[in-house]
Amino acid sequence: MTEKPYLVSGRNTIIHKIRKFDLLLINGNDDPAVVVNYKGIKEYTGKIPDNKREAKMMDMELVDVTSSEVFGDEKTLIFIQTLNGKEYKVDYSKKGTSLFIRVHQDSIF
Repeated sequence: MTEKPYLVSGRNTIIHKIRKFDLLLINGNDDPAVVVNYKGIKEYTGKIPDNKREAKMMDMELVDVTSSEVFGDEKTLIFIQTLNGKEYKVDYSKKGTSLFIRVHQDSIF
């Protein structure tokens, strides 16, 4: 079994830990996807891979936050720690606005 490029911490925090793979976060069917890379985080506008194998071919890790191995249900608020030393807040109640993805803490290391 290979190591996952992320850790789950607490009830709503994901920690990105391997630079080679971007994380593609899916939070249910209605919320926009979010991509996390070593530089930061942004809303994903490309085609969402159909499965984890297809995502791996794109150097991405497909992370469905509703799966039992992550959080188990849809989240309104997710915190994401990135490799660049920042923690971002993704607030799905504010999707479509400039407040959807915000820096929560800078230089957490």
